[in-house]
Amino acid sequence: MALQIIDRRLAGKNKSVGNRERFVRRYKEQIAEAVRRAVSQRDIRHIEGAENITIPKKDISEPVFHHGQGGVRDAVHPGNTDHLRGDRIKRPQGGQGKGSQASDSGEGEDDFTFTLSKEEFMQIFFEDLELPHLLRTHIGDNPQFRNARAGYSQDGTPNNLAVVRTMRGALGRRIALTKSPHRELEALQAQLDGLLAQDDGTSEAVAELQQRIRALQERIGRVAFLDPIDLRFRARTKVPIPNSQAVMFCVMDVSGSMDEARKELAKRFFILLYLFLTRHYERIDIVFIRHHTQAAEVSEEQFFHSTESGGTVVSSALVLLQDIIRARYPAADWNIYVAQASDGDNFTNDSGACSKLLSGSILPLVRYFAYVQVADEEQNLWQEYEQLLDNHDNFAMRKVAEPADIYPVFRDLFKKAGAVV
Repeated sequence: MALQIIDRRLAGKNKSVGNRERFVRRYKEQIAEAVRRAVSQRDIRHIEGAENITIPKKDISEPVFHHGQGGVRDAVHPGNTDHLRGDRIKRPQGGQGKGSQASDSGEGEDDFTFTLSKEEFMQIFFEDLELPHLLRTHIGDNPQFRNARAGYSQDGTPNNLAVVRTMRGALGRRIALTKSPHRELEALQAQLDGLLAQDDGTSEAVAELQQRIRALQERIGRVAFLDPIDLRFRARTKVPIPNSQAVMFCVMDVSGSMDEARKELAKRFFILLYLFLTRHYERIDIVFIRHHTQAAEVSEEQFFHSTESGGTVVSSALVLLQDIIRARYPAADWNIYVAQASDGDNFTNDSGACSKLLSGSILPLVRYFAYVQVADEEQNLWQEYEQLLDNHDNFAMRKVAEPADIYPVFRDLFKKAGAVV
């Protein structure tokens, strides 16, 4: 006989929330693996959404209490027509194990499937990642406020009336005003009881005591049960909320060597970075800079879909990036992140200028600069950028050749310190 324990303690209307959190914590490893499989199959445009997660039933089996091995059990179960008490039954062939098998009647054991919400999916998706040099720069303009409790006041609207605090004050006031009359009343009542025990209650002394007692009772009765001075209202005040803001620069080569497939790779990386930043900052601006021989700040539509021809001068984009930072996004007020995507092709004489611009002007201003080359071949730009790695912790570079490389590269760039991805 198996013993199952069922918790029937009362809980709130959202009691399943706690159960769900415990379930996710208990089977975190299986859920994280299922999320990784889902990411590999999901389009990046729909990465931020709910997901159905399936866990093998064998992994979520619950322990049960049962009788241990040994002992003597003599029982004939209801419905038995083949055996009587005392019959000896041969041990079944093939051992004691029993597995889950398919049946032609449609009965069997299924895996457990449940839905991760959008928030849960993204939490697990980015759980073991972090932003290098993550500092929340305080926002200077457009401050936000929240209402916070600020004690009690004697003025306010009826819906803010603090009933318990009001009644507590009224009770204290009544006790303070009637303490002395009550003590006097008790003394007079004791004197009256003594006189009534000695005579028939018609004496002048008894009448005088009775009159004084009635006067004290009227005095006590005139103390109001609730007075306007007792009213207390919940007071609230506006408290500034420390905000942080970030700007994400998307820099991409749109020269003739960058075909649509390579642009799509860059776009996937930019979207992942944007989703990641939204988990750390309240406000995020996105600036799109595209370049061939000249650089320009454009809209998102132009950034990803406009076609250009001609050569590549990467320094033009870096100069424009530097100008925009100085004009609109001072490093003292903004957390600056830059993601640059290119196939690595650049005019030979220009790659050295790019390296000097990054090292001397741009990297000291930004929190993190990630360069992603959407091609395998190492050209002069990659070789120049490679020299920056030893001296700048906020600079990283990786290669991406196909869509399947995007997520592993992203995790490698933003893995937590000491973590192995």
